[in-house]
Amino acid sequence: MKLLLIEDDVRVAQILAEAFVADGHETTIRHTGEDGLAHLARERPDAVVLDVRLPTMGGVAVLRQIRSTDPGLPVIIMTGLATRGEIAEARRLGVTEIIEKPEVLKRFSEALTRVANLRRP
Repeated sequence: MKLLLIEDDVRVAQILAEAFVADGHETTIRHTGEDGLAHLARERPDAVVLDVRLPTMGGVAVLRQIRSTDPGLPVIIMTGLATRGEIAEARRLGVTEIIEKPEVLKRFSEALTRVANLRRP
């Protein structure tokens, strides 16, 4: 799968991207919500992996923008610090999966399998 990873922590992004690539996924990294949205304006990945805590434009705002232009794009939110309100808003906006950050590498393959199954006719 082609993934867009939007994660502001450079080290965390690199570790996640390496794990995703090792699982056979082509991964593009963007470190801000604005850069991620700019990338989406040019290219549509198979799924977006999105951190909730991002500088200037938070993950829920990014998800809101994604949903306004591409309601069917699978979005997996990663969080370690999201509030109940942010989680509720992400669900209302139709987030595909929510994964707690300490569990990302363990649960990501399962989440991508579900995303892939959504894409099949």
